[in-house]
Amino acid sequence: MVAQNVFFGVIAAVMIVAAVRVVTVKNVIHAALWLVVVLGGAAAQYILLAAEFVASTQVLVYVGAIMVLFLFGAMLTRSKLGRETQLDNPLGARVAGALVALALAGLLGWVLIDAFSDEELPEDAAIVTTQQVSDAIFGTYLLPFWALSFVLTAAIIGAIVLARRD
Repeated sequence: MVAQNVFFGVIAAVMIVAAVRVVTVKNVIHAALWLVVVLGGAAAQYILLAAEFVASTQVLVYVGAIMVLFLFGAMLTRSKLGRETQLDNPLGARVAGALVALALAGLLGWVLIDAFSDEELPEDAAIVTTQQVSDAIFGTYLLPFWALSFVLTAAIIGAIVLARRD
């Protein structure tokens, strides 16, 4: 249990540093790559929880598909891909944003501790298998998955049409 706590702390620290870099870096491609680190850290946390199916889904869906779409969108638009200094916020806006983020984090922590401090997990909790999860997703929600794939395909085709040179 101690090694799991150490690994949790290391992965969480890496995720926090990467998340800060996502919002502070001035290059959108670098921000996307830092976001890959954050999403990979979330997958590593799932592995620590012995949820391998959720971890592999995290890697396939978010790190694989969503980040590829994000990078395609960034590459197919005609925006500049270098450092953009004109889009930077003034120091006062950064301080205000940091104060609001800290206040929200404190409020969320207080609410969670207040709501769940006396709760204990049941010892006879039901174990859900990977087959049950896949049957629930691909049985009931198969049509929405197909619809989403068509919407994402249309978005890629639209980005290509908008980005092509006339």
